[in-house]
Amino acid sequence: MEITTLEIIGRLVLALILGAIIGIQREKAHTPAGLRTHMLVALGSTVFTIISYMVLNMEEGVDITRISAGIVTGIGFLGAGTIIRHKDHIRGLSTAASIWTAAAIGMAVGYGFYIIAIVAAFLALVVLLLEKPERKLIK
Repeated sequence: MEITTLEIIGRLVLALILGAIIGIQREKAHTPAGLRTHMLVALGSTVFTIISYMVLNMEEGVDITRISAGIVTGIGFLGAGTIIRHKDHIRGLSTAASIWTAAAIGMAVGYGFYIIAIVAAFLALVVLLLEKPERKLIK
């Protein structure tokens, strides 16, 4: 099935919006990766996914899972850069996970799984907003 130019634009805009939803929360939490990072991760993952999907339609026998696997691996390295260890304290794990989630959301948008992407963004935001009360429950 071919994707129209309008649908491509819609997917890219949706990816930016969903990345922004997560990024705004990370920005307010004063993390190293905030609004722009999450928007770009979601957008980039969407672009790579759309390209792989379009290549599949142009050429038979293409393994589009290679690009998906590459996104996951590449984002893992990007997320690892946000993790900082200082003595016995580790910071940045939630930010790394949110970057990884933004990439997954971007991939879902790229493949046209809009409901999955929207629900995942909402759930990611809920988890990130629970950060403070969660710490109080554990202590």
